[in-house]
Amino acid sequence: GMKNITLVKHTLIDHSLTILRNKNTSTAEFRRHAGIISKILILEATKDLALADVKIFTPLAPFIGKKLKDRVVVVPVLRAGLAMLFALHDFLPSVSVGFIGLERDEKTAQAREYYQKLPRIFSSHKVFVIDPMLATGGSFDDTITALKIKGAKQLTVVSIVSAPEGIERLQKKHPDVPIFTAAVDEKLNDRFFIVPGLGDFGDRYFGT
Repeated sequence: GMKNITLVKHTLIDHSLTILRNKNTSTAEFRRHAGIISKILILEATKDLALADVKIFTPLAPFIGKKLKDRVVVVPVLRAGLAMLFALHDFLPSVSVGFIGLERDEKTAQAREYYQKLPRIFSSHKVFVIDPMLATGGSFDDTITALKIKGAKQLTVVSIVSAPEGIERLQKKHPDVPIFTAAVDEKLNDRFFIVPGLGDFGDRYFGT
């Protein structure tokens, strides 16, 4: 079943996601609407971050307000994950960003790390792993596994479009990790592209 997954519903997601799916959408428009969807998803995924009281002074009076207490680390799955990172930076400019570059060995199907640049990760950190497409779930699975080895205990996955196969894999391998997504599509095709999907997100976003 679909446990631990939040399908984020929003009028603006319906609107923007249709523009992303349309094969005639220009690179500039694709980027703009990818940013809109990413922001709505991130707002939802960060809704329950912990707060601490902070004493300030308004122009008229002392006031006890709130500040973000949780330490947040964001790990974009390269390279398409970068598209969502730009949107997140508007909300959380001081967030720590970690990078893990993984590629699969074709013969063994094992993930090999070709690049890693991570801040120190503690069990108290809220770690958001972001990638616009959750297809087979392979990259997410490998990235989450690598982050758990580094000490991450509180992970959340954020993706724009997800395939049932990828969701199932993450729910089996990482039942402790909630998933936030804007769409659960029909299936993967024989080339592991999400159908109906939107094609290759990275190519369309970066104009390559």
